[in-house]
Parts: sequence; structure tokens; C-alpha cells
Amino acid sequence: MKKLLIILSITLIFYFNFISPVTANIDFEIINVSLGNQQGQLIFTPNELKFSAGQKYKLVLDNPSPEKHYFTAKDFADASWTQKVQAGKVEVKGAIHELELKPEGVAEWVFIPEKRGVYELYCSIKGHKEAGMKGTITIN
Repeated sequence: MKKLLIILSITLIFYFNFISPVTANIDFEIINVSLGNQQGQLIFTPNELKFSAGQKYKLVLDNPSPEKHYFTAKDFADASWTQKVQAGKVEVKGAIHELELKPEGVAEWVFIPEKRGVYELYCSIKGHKEAGMKGTITIN
């Protein structure tokens, strides 16, 4: 009987530690932003982003449009701590001020906003900001 209890205990420990489904521990909020759209409109969707200071976020940027665009928000980036930016099989660490997304490009930016304020967002390609590719980022 004692051997059976030991075998059962080991089996249960093994199951719960190695075989049972693992629930992902997502410790950040995911925000999706499109740079332009398939019709070629010069817009950010959404164009108003709101974050809480001290909370971790993953900003998923995608460019469904037929031309490249920039996600430019230098002051916001300076007011945030960047854990990483990931695009494809490349992960970038350190200060980020601008991301270029080519057509069909996708990038993930994981960060923690630190300094409260309202910051400008725009595409730095000549004429894009003036045509409507701009927005605001607020850190509360």
C-alpha cells in the first residue's frame, strides 16, 4: 500500500509539473495599432492611445497599407521604459524613438510608461502627418 501511494504521488507530481496544460502568464495589456490601411489612407487606427503609468503594455503595430510608414513618438518613448521591440526574428533592446514598418510589417513593442503627459504621435514621411497620419498618446 505504501509503495502504491508513493507511485501515485510521484505520478501526480510529474503530471502537474510536466504534462498538464500550462496557462500563459500574460502580465501586460495588448494594444493593436494599424499604420494606414489597405486602401492607402494615411491614418493611425486608433489615433488616440491611453496608458497608465507603471503598467506594462505590448503595443502590436501592423502596416496593412501598400507603402511604408513610421510610428514616431520620441517624447513618449523618452517617457517610457522599453523592455524590447520584436519584429520577425529580431529583438531590439534599449531606447526606441521611431519604428519603420514596411508594407505588411508587424512589430511588437513591450514597455512601461513612466512619465505622465500627452505626447505627439505621427508618421515622419513627408506629407503623411499633414494628410492625417497623426495622433496623441496619453500617459495617466
